[in-house]
Amino acid sequence: MGPATKAAVVITLLAIVHCSVRAQDDSDDDPKVNTNLGMSISAPLHPAGRFVNLGLGINVGAGYNFTRRHAAIGEFMWNGLLSDNGAFAPIRMALKNPDISGSGNLFAFTGNYRYELRGRALGAYLIGGGGWYFRTADLSQKVTTGSGITCTPVWVWWGFSCQSGTVTADQTIATSTSHSAGANGGFGFTARVGEAPYRMYVESRYHYVPSRGIHTQLVTVTVGIRY
Repeated sequence: MGPATKAAVVITLLAIVHCSVRAQDDSDDDPKVNTNLGMSISAPLHPAGRFVNLGLGINVGAGYNFTRRHAAIGEFMWNGLLSDNGAFAPIRMALKNPDISGSGNLFAFTGNYRYELRGRALGAYLIGGGGWYFRTADLSQKVTTGSGITCTPVWVWWGFSCQSGTVTADQTIATSTSHSAGANGGFGFTARVGEAPYRMYVESRYHYVPSRGIHTQLVTVTVGIRY
């Protein structure tokens, strides 16, 4: 399914919900304050996807509803970044140590705008914004580089620097960090559960961060409860 087809599907669904909104009204489902708590699955995209796999995380937010359709939301996101053996192979080979492993994390504090079409039972929304993203890469033990090691992206991911095509010698690293401004955008669907205004939501969002060394791109799918 291409981008144009996906956009057409989202617009069609929003139009259906819009008709539902016009036909329904529920004063208890129109709070001024919004909150959300969800669990997410993250799928890293290239180039970060070469080093980390699917991960789990959380998303917590709170904000203000200007109207029934327009809202501002501040959010905190955490996603674990789990690595497979391919992300350690060059390091293990260069250091002749098969026991090296590692993982990482992505934290974010963002401010977002949400446009929502909400019926009594079902709803749909678009959301997007930006903020500050903080990424860590943690090796299971300190690694000290030798000389003459060919620089590949794996070394850069774990925080090592390179010069003239080789990894800089005598670097000792166990944890590296990268922080940068980033942006996100996506869409979601809601279904009322119990008394208004509680709703379950399912959301997909794309995040882009021009992190130092290797950029971070990932798609998150979040399931949670909203107020």
